[in-house]
Amino acid sequence: MNEDLLLSLAQSYGFGTAYRASDGQLTTPPAQSFLKLLRAIDVDVPDSPTDETLRALIDARATELATRPLPPTVVATAGEEQHFNVHVHDGHYAHCWIRLEDGSSRDAYQDENWTPPTTAADGTVWGEATFHVPGDLPEGFHELHLESDDLHEVSTLIVVPARLQSNEALVQRPAYGVMAQLYSVRSTQSWGIGDFEDLARLAETVAAEGADYLLINPVHAAQPVPPVEDSPYLPASRRFVNPIYISVEAVPEYLHLDAGTRADVDELAAPLKAMNRTAAPLERDAVFGTKLAVLRELFFLSQQDEGRAHDFELYTLDEGEGLREFAQWCASRAADLERGQHAVAAETDEETVRFYMWLQFIADEQRRVAQDRALAAGMRIGIMTDLAVGIHPDGADAHTLADVLVQDASVGAPPDQYSQQGQDWSQPPWNPEALARVGYGPWRDLLRTVLRHSGGIRVDHILGLFRLFWLPREDTPADGLYMNYDFRAMVGILLLEAQRAGAVVVGEDLGTFEPWVQDVLRDTGIFGTTVLWFESIPPAGDPRPADQYRHLALSAVGTHDLPPTAGYLEGAHNELRSKLGLVSESLAELNANDGVWIGRVLNQARAEGAFAGTAFAETDFSQFDLGEFDAAGSLDDLLVGLTRFIASTPSAMTVTNLVDMVGDRRIQNQPGTNSEQYSNWCIPLTDASGAPVLIDDLRDNPLFHRVAEASRRTHSA
Repeated sequence: MNEDLLLSLAQSYGFGTAYRASDGQLTTPPAQSFLKLLRAIDVDVPDSPTDETLRALIDARATELATRPLPPTVVATAGEEQHFNVHVHDGHYAHCWIRLEDGSSRDAYQDENWTPPTTAADGTVWGEATFHVPGDLPEGFHELHLESDDLHEVSTLIVVPARLQSNEALVQRPAYGVMAQLYSVRSTQSWGIGDFEDLARLAETVAAEGADYLLINPVHAAQPVPPVEDSPYLPASRRFVNPIYISVEAVPEYLHLDAGTRADVDELAAPLKAMNRTAAPLERDAVFGTKLAVLRELFFLSQQDEGRAHDFELYTLDEGEGLREFAQWCASRAADLERGQHAVAAETDEETVRFYMWLQFIADEQRRVAQDRALAAGMRIGIMTDLAVGIHPDGADAHTLADVLVQDASVGAPPDQYSQQGQDWSQPPWNPEALARVGYGPWRDLLRTVLRHSGGIRVDHILGLFRLFWLPREDTPADGLYMNYDFRAMVGILLLEAQRAGAVVVGEDLGTFEPWVQDVLRDTGIFGTTVLWFESIPPAGDPRPADQYRHLALSAVGTHDLPPTAGYLEGAHNELRSKLGLVSESLAELNANDGVWIGRVLNQARAEGAFAGTAFAETDFSQFDLGEFDAAGSLDDLLVGLTRFIASTPSAMTVTNLVDMVGDRRIQNQPGTNSEQYSNWCIPLTDASGAPVLIDDLRDNPLFHRVAEASRRTHSA
């Protein structure tokens, strides 16, 4: 097989032909990976194509692009003209005009274009013309029309902001916030897992300590009935919300239960509330099963209240067909599971469909209340939510959005120093061409729903809006390759929806990427992500001084994919990775390497005065090994000092992990592992001794107040 021709064919569909591995070496995936992934996007290429076959496919692709009347979607930046090409029968006139969101119309203007005509397979000769849209069009989602003889084509025109205005205020007046895994943060009233009432309580608690926002894990929908997926980053739907976070006792209908039913509910809730005082892994299935049973009772009550029923109907109208399709999937999947995996699928029950729609209504209502309470408590931003990079391969979105997803591919990551085998996240990726053909509607709908009642959004793996690492389903991650996306569309729509919502946007831009990606984020005003342990200055690799941190960034000591700082300083991640066989180095080698680097970072923080007033003010951390850094003082002082260091950076946003505010040591998530290897995403909040910490306990926790005080911003950018 002619691999050069194969790579040319792959490039014509947007695939990258090589990637740079963690060792810096340029890696070309095997030919079979290209063949499998081309077939995954419906390119009819055989297992062993001849040169003739490959050339024919390349020519067919070129002809396809040269004969389509309109681009499927045109993206323009507000204040700038945008050129685009159209195709009509050669020699015939072409007229392009725009229907704006408000119903008015504008003309597009033709430019010179001397491209030679193209003859299609049926003998039709197509000519190319170039037009441009005016530079004064309003931001929004518009229609682009092309007319030529009997040809009338319509596509999408999206005018996006040049720069995100909602981020600008934070550049002038930096903010700090708290990051928490909502499921792990419970109160005395929780039903075994953190919920939206807990979200409001926690927001009020950290707001009293000067925090301007509370960043939480994704709260995307999981399976409709137990068993449910533990990972918030592998949802059934990214658009809709996981009802497990509903606070049952905060649902208005709960107050209308009769005494007998209330007693029954209290009896069901009692063992779940008892879980709040244990450090054992969370039991989502038990929690969700009980909540669903009670919520069904409340749903029946809600239908009898004319005012509540009216509010519900307004919500369903606002969310449209997407909500109904999601609820139908939930009802169908629930029925199938109740009947048995291999039984004939049950007919969808309309009442059950409406129940799952109502659950979204209640979740939306409680999210709104949490945001309102956060702002009322003095936060500038309020609740920030996290957007996962992808979806479960057998979830609702995979079913309802099948036309714009690639089912035979999986998203992952190439091998790196943290997972040397690479990662397979099992998520079907967007099909970039299919997404463009529908005007990026699913992406728009997703963002609009997620941003409602959110003061900000963190986009996990924002590099995925530029390119995603695809691997053929069931293949090894080392054999994957990158697919490029139209980042002007993906990022631009994010800007537009965030601006309309008045929301702050942070992109997690860690990992392997081309430097120009950060330039795009900077120029559009999107904040990147900076993590203390990953920051160094080339070429020597010294730890980065605080004053050299990015202004346009959210900076933090750690992330949810690292242990809490107390655990990190003790090497908890190395111990686990070594135990599970995720690395080739010995535990001693891992600890030695990390110990040297951590010692250098601590020395940098000490040199800048971060440990002033503590026993570490004069400590040379290079004399200690991993696990010994608190030899000269308390681990609490280390947590305070590192927090001070991050707070002193010029970054527009800094965030303190709640686990660090209570001295927690346990790992929330170990990348590259599954539930059989480790209890990812099931670890409740505990203190240094492993005792559970509830929201009710925070106000009396000395370390919580010390770290909160260290988090306060004392400078202007």
